Amino acid sequence: MFDFHWPWMGLLLGLPLLARWLWPRFLEADQEAPTEEGRQTTLLHPGLARLQQSFNGRRVRSPITGRLHGLLLALLWLTLTLAAMRPQWLEPHTEIRTEGYDLMLAVDTSRSMTALDFSRDGRPISRMAVVKGVLDQFIAGRQGDRVGLVIFGNQAYVQSPLTLDLRAVRGILGGVIPGMAGDATAMGDAIGLSVKKLRERPEGSRVLLLITDGESTAGLIPPADAARLAAREGVRIYTIGVGSNQTEVPIRGGDGQYKLEGDIGMDETLLTRLARSTGGAYFRATNTDALEDIYRRIDQLEKTEAEALTTLIPHPLFRWPLGVALLLLLILGLFPEGRVRMPTGGVDA
Repeated sequence: MFDFHWPWMGLLLGLPLLARWLWPRFLEADQEAPTEEGRQTTLLHPGLARLQQSFNGRRVRSPITGRLHGLLLALLWLTLTLAAMRPQWLEPHTEIRTEGYDLMLAVDTSRSMTALDFSRDGRPISRMAVVKGVLDQFIAGRQGDRVGLVIFGNQAYVQSPLTLDLRAVRGILGGVIPGMAGDATAMGDAIGLSVKKLRERPEGSRVLLLITDGESTAGLIPPADAARLAAREGVRIYTIGVGSNQTEVPIRGGDGQYKLEGDIGMDETLLTRLARSTGGAYFRATNTDALEDIYRRIDQLEKTEAEALTTLIPHPLFRWPLGVALLLLLILGLFPEGRVRMPTGGVDA
C-alpha cells in the first residue's frame, strides 16, 4: 500500500503560485521613483566594461526555451515537494498471537516405570519409553503454550520451568530415566511443586498433566491436600494412569535384571478424585494406542485461541523523486533561462 508519511508537506506545491502573485507587487514598490532627499550616489567600478565582458559569455539559443523551461522548473518543484512528503510503501506483516496455556507435565520416574507391559511392532517396551514418546509428540503440538516439566520419585524436582522453548523441554524429557528421582512415588509433592510454579502465571490458563503408574507411597504433602491447593489456585489437573491389566509384569530390579512382579497397584479412585476436584479428568492408558488417544483428547480440550495482528512495515521511496529532482537541476544548470552558456566571449546571437 502506497502512502505519504508527511502529506501536509503537499501544501508547498502552491508556494510558487503565491510567490508569482506577490512578486510584481514587490517590483512595483522597488521601482517607485526616490525623492531628492532619498537619492544616493552609486560608486561605479572603473573597469566596469572589462569586468562585464569577463563574465558574459556568448549565448546561443537552444530549443529548450519558453514553456519547456517553465515545465522543467515546475517538475523540479513537484519532485522536491514529493520527496519532502516522504512517500513510502507499506508492506503488511501478519503476526499470530496465541493466548496460550501454561502446561506443567509431572512425570512419575519410580522404578515401576521400567515395567515391560507395552508393546510396539511386536516388541516389548517399557512404560517410560511409551510415555516419553507420546509426550514428545504432545509437546511438539503445543505451539504458543508454555510447557514445564516436573519429575517425581521419592521427591519432586523441577526439570524445566515453564517456557516457550518446546525444543528444550523435549530435549530434557529425552534424558529422563526411571529411578533418577528415587523408586517411590511422591504424588502429593509433585502436585504441590507444580502448583507453586503455575500460580505465578495468569489465571485461567493453568493446567497440570500428572502421569503415574502407581499409588502415592512417599512425600510430605498428601495428594488430597495438594489437589485442594490446586483447586484454590485455579489449576486444573488431568491424571493419566499408565499400565496394563496384566497380573504379572517384568520389572527391572536394582541389579539391572528384569523379573516378574505381581500387581503393582494403581489407585484409580484417588487419581479420579484428584482430577474431578479441580475440574479436570482421569484417563487410564492400558496400551500404546490408548495413551496416544488420551493425549489427542487432551490436546483438543486445551485448544488455544489464536489472534492475528497485522502491522505495516514502511519502505521509504523518497530517493526516487529526489533523484529526478537532481537530474532536473543538472539540466537547468546546463541550460539557464533556456540558453546554452558558451565559455568564449562574444555577443548574444
